[in-house]
Amino acid sequence: MKTLYLMRHGLAVERGTPGYESDRDRPLTAKGERRIRRVAEALLRMEVSFDSMLSSPLIRARQTAELLNKEMKARHTLRFTEHLAPGGRVKELVRLIHRLPDSQQQILLVGHEPDLGQLASILLTGGDGLAVIFKKGAIANLAVGKLTAGRCATLEWLLTSRQLELMT
Repeated sequence: MKTLYLMRHGLAVERGTPGYESDRDRPLTAKGERRIRRVAEALLRMEVSFDSMLSSPLIRARQTAELLNKEMKARHTLRFTEHLAPGGRVKELVRLIHRLPDSQQQILLVGHEPDLGQLASILLTGGDGLAVIFKKGAIANLAVGKLTAGRCATLEWLLTSRQLELMT
């Protein structure tokens, strides 16, 4: 059984901020970085670890994944994929996950809203009708028997960054 962890990037510079005209280039704020460090601390206390990390290549998601990787002292490769960028396709993401070695059972996916909520809905119900909302820095744990681009998962938990911070 695989465990998928779906995480939304941390708090980022607002859209339209001078110097960051492209949505792809918006970085985490200092507060966003602090919260992600606290999230990593809470995940370690919960004894959560990842065998593999996949992230959207957009700067804020990339920084989120890199900070988690560093703070959790991970020893695996962090990969970036457009399948986790806004508008990514679920079927292509599932294919990518299937190409990971069988030994990689705990997989973190770092992405964006509303795409992560839609991905969770598809994996949980087979459709996009379930409203799953990921606040910035939130993470969900989904237990997956046989991963498909349809109903295949059970939600174990979903925590906001604020809830995780309270655990530290």
